[in-house]
Amino acid sequence: MTTLGTPLSPHATKVMLLGAGELGKEVLIALQRLGVETIAVDRYDHAPGQQVAHHARTIAMSDPAQLQALIEAERPHLVVPEIEAIATPMLEQLEAAGTVRVIPTARAARLTMDREGIRVLAAETLGLPTSPYRFCDSLAELQAAIDGGIGYPCIVKPVMSSSGKGQSKIDGPADVQQAWDTAMAGGRVSHGRVIVEGFIDFDYEITLLTVRSLGADGTPVTSFCDPIGHVQVSGDYVESWQPHPMHPAALAKARQIARTVTDNLGGQGLFGVELFVQGEQVWFSEVSPRPHDTGLVTLCTQHQSEFELHARAILGLPVDTSLRNPGASAVIYGGVEAVGIVFDGVDEALRVSGTDLRLFGKPESFTKRRMGVALARAGDVETARGNAKLAASKVKPRKA
Repeated sequence: MTTLGTPLSPHATKVMLLGAGELGKEVLIALQRLGVETIAVDRYDHAPGQQVAHHARTIAMSDPAQLQALIEAERPHLVVPEIEAIATPMLEQLEAAGTVRVIPTARAARLTMDREGIRVLAAETLGLPTSPYRFCDSLAELQAAIDGGIGYPCIVKPVMSSSGKGQSKIDGPADVQQAWDTAMAGGRVSHGRVIVEGFIDFDYEITLLTVRSLGADGTPVTSFCDPIGHVQVSGDYVESWQPHPMHPAALAKARQIARTVTDNLGGQGLFGVELFVQGEQVWFSEVSPRPHDTGLVTLCTQHQSEFELHARAILGLPVDTSLRNPGASAVIYGGVEAVGIVFDGVDEALRVSGTDLRLFGKPESFTKRRMGVALARAGDVETARGNAKLAASKVKPRKA
């Protein structure tokens, strides 16, 4: 039996999120609806999640000493990593000492904090199908890996980045230097290390949201949301939709791959498993042990969004992954470099049939920073996609 306390009381159930961006904000809201006391941590003040949490804290989460001091001072029941750039070895130490429980586990947080740990686990330990790949520590090593078998075209990514930052496609030798420079500029932490992947000529790419929750008998149960299709530009998601149609054999393989990797990572919570699909063939790409940006669409498609599923699963509560209706999301970019922007056209966007908006409240806008998302529900995916993009186009961020 799960017991939840009252916020701001001696019996409160306390959850700390490490990372308080737009995805963390929605998780915090879901937790607050269940009466959980929340602590939002980020590297800058007034992050979206800090605006809705009971407590806001600002530290360098990649600094082990700062992270340890904060966790020991706050004493949360659960620590929930929401970004990659965290001192995960310290989380492992604190979890081993019994100081805190990390979601889904400290080991999972460490393995998925960069592309190297999870790719080696998936391809070499679990034997899952992936694209051919090499890790490189210099421009010379990158060129050697391409010449030595990866070939052209190929994809280069920093080992640690978020939302596709630093990712690029190399079509020939003339692109190699630029791809290296882009990866160095786009990494979350300046590792000077990249992964280069052979290009898979896939039909489409999906996110399969996979939930590990507890059944009535207390044992782990795995459940899946309907597949989410998405469009990426330079590795960054710009629109997503659910459900994405799949051949039954491909869907079965996708679920098998997702179950294999999430069973190995263990713990409780929602995982965003990214997969490439060509016909009935499926390749593993990446996994995040937390809600996924493409899963923002579930705010208008599922009975329980990915954020509600994550909140319930980590608290040991039952989940419902069923689809309510087809829907789509479309990103709203900042378009300007400014602090404290304003948004015109919100009323016009919401006049588009079946739409909703999430404006994230980020204190500073950049030209290509995701500042909001338009959501649309409809009787079919194509109508929803058109309406979501139309609504997004009507929102005009500008300097105040």
